[in-house]
Amino acid sequence: MLEETDADEILLAMPSTSRGRRRQILEALEPYPLHVRSIPGFMDLASGRVKVEDVQEVDIADLLGRDPVPPRQALFERCIRAQVVMVTGAGGSIGSELCRQILANKPTALLLFEHSEFNLYSIHSELEARIRRESLPVRLVPILGSIRNADRLLDVMRTWHVNTVYHAAAYKHVPMVEHNIAEGVLNNVLGSLYTAQAAIKAGVEHFVLISTDKAVRPTNVMGSTKRLAELVLQALSREVAPHLLHDDQPVHQVNKTRFTMVRFGNVLGSSGSVIPLFHEQIRRGGPVTVTHPNITRYFMTIPEAAQLVIQAGAMGEGGDVFVLDMGEPVKIAHLAEKMIHLSGLSVRSEQNPQGDISIEFTGLRPGEKLYEELLIGDNVSPTEHSMIMRADEEHLSWNALKKLLDELLAAVQRDDYERVRQLLREAVSGYAPEGEIVDWIHMQRRIEP
Repeated sequence: MLEETDADEILLAMPSTSRGRRRQILEALEPYPLHVRSIPGFMDLASGRVKVEDVQEVDIADLLGRDPVPPRQALFERCIRAQVVMVTGAGGSIGSELCRQILANKPTALLLFEHSEFNLYSIHSELEARIRRESLPVRLVPILGSIRNADRLLDVMRTWHVNTVYHAAAYKHVPMVEHNIAEGVLNNVLGSLYTAQAAIKAGVEHFVLISTDKAVRPTNVMGSTKRLAELVLQALSREVAPHLLHDDQPVHQVNKTRFTMVRFGNVLGSSGSVIPLFHEQIRRGGPVTVTHPNITRYFMTIPEAAQLVIQAGAMGEGGDVFVLDMGEPVKIAHLAEKMIHLSGLSVRSEQNPQGDISIEFTGLRPGEKLYEELLIGDNVSPTEHSMIMRADEEHLSWNALKKLLDELLAAVQRDDYERVRQLLREAVSGYAPEGEIVDWIHMQRRIEP
């Protein structure tokens, strides 16, 4: 058929077909020099994210071939329906998708807490249009603020009587945090502490931390700060803790907030992820850059991750760490090859020197691992949801953690990154940094006379 038509492009008009079936079709088409694109699905049209006339590049999720498990509606609604919900980092990749799905479950109010004015404007405009279009009875409140401002957090949570917080705000780009250690620690650790303690003071019922597989035996600062954020919530869930780390007059309050942590791997198409980069590199004619031939990552779509985060958060009993089933890890080099082929191009290599686009290996970046893990230990148990597991992991007492946090923040204020690294090693199980410290301030001071 392809030989008869001499086609050079194929449009897949099958948005309702299962992802597994679409993967089979794409694998069958991959050997041919065809540009494969797809017609958008009904849900994308209904959400207003794409129009009928839009033709899209193949959804990378189709290459992975995993069909999402339908949500359990009772879990989905438990912490949202008829409640006041707040999302920190509401304009980010995960935060914005959480907001979209929360909106569909009819909270009385949804607070978008975000430090980036443009990101806040973007998600607020999108959701406001949807509320008008669907006549949703939800009050939408866009709030500019930083999670490092404890007073602002507490003021917002008390003023709106927040019931549920989804804490997605964090610095997540591994090399960027590796070069900016102080900001990584202050935002990911102190910001999470302030957000959690504001929740306790305001009487928030449910608090869900968005964590990462990079928190497991990390080789980088970002992963270790996210594990430290998990430890903060685990400690607060077991102790009566003061409102602020450095209060002159600490106020002790019974902790009624149920803290839950949800850990998962990479999400497809998130800001700073490899997929948009590959698309752009292919569009420009290459090369496509991959850090290492053997590097692998777990992947999940943003909607599926957000859906599972909401359901896992509803199952928590206090101090729980939930791990999402990410499926099989994907070799990034193989993913790059598939994307090149489905763009109707061929890979240039020693075996095919006349190919269109080469793949270049650039070397692992600071703090980057060849593979990621989701569990620190082996003590894991199933839950009522087939895609969510509960991990039973070690934790620190609040008193031990508070002492370590005091020392960590003092080291950050002195720009003593050797000491910061040492303290992270002491606190985070399996933290094994590789290579020299590459913080920009640290390196500049070393070369100055």
